[in-house]
Amino acid sequence: MARIKPQALLQQSKKKKTPRSISIPTIALYSVVTVVMVFFLFATYRHWSQRSIIQTEEGTTNFQVEDDISDSKKTDVPRYAVFNTSKGLITVELYKEGSPEVVDEFIDACQKGHFKGMLFQRVVKHFVIQAGNSENQDVIEDWTSREKHYNQLEKRLKHEAFMLGTSNTKHEKDGFDIFITTAPIPDLSAKLNVFGRVVKGEDIVQEIEEVDTDEHYRPKSRIGIIDVTLKQKI
Repeated sequence: MARIKPQALLQQSKKKKTPRSISIPTIALYSVVTVVMVFFLFATYRHWSQRSIIQTEEGTTNFQVEDDISDSKKTDVPRYAVFNTSKGLITVELYKEGSPEVVDEFIDACQKGHFKGMLFQRVVKHFVIQAGNSENQDVIEDWTSREKHYNQLEKRLKHEAFMLGTSNTKHEKDGFDIFITTAPIPDLSAKLNVFGRVVKGEDIVQEIEEVDTDEHYRPKSRIGIIDVTLKQKI
């Protein structure tokens, strides 16, 4: 067997250790693949970022629409009622927050024309005027029977004058009746559902209060409500 010279072995070893050179087309291919992958990752990131922003904006818009609808419903509720009486106009502010159910019932009665032509049935000087079809005199008789006692009570215990209320009883049979106080009354909330107060036309209330009445506090002359107008502003 022929012996290989040391120099030949050294040259063969160098040839094996020398790395194979990468061709230019291969480098170009890797570069293209890298650029494509980076572009794809960037496009994916941008897509999901924009989608997240759009969803957030839509959610905010939905909340704003719901808030606008809620605010619209609140503003749709009338805040005032104007009683056009045979003596003049009486404007009352409605306590929607304090007596929501009673105010809703009152508004519904107004829209149905319940108060048109309604007469003031009872007039008690320095106490209250009542309009309605109810013949129930319990509230009136109870107040008038304790007139002296009321006059002795401290002012701070009494409700203010010119408060608007209706009886605590159900209104199915006799309909919605109206009470307007003309003096502070201590146990007003025990007798009536207070749902407003007179803000304009106190002189008209006092004028109705001064009419002549019989022994049952019924006005001798006809005094009534011509109609009621609901308003947002006055």
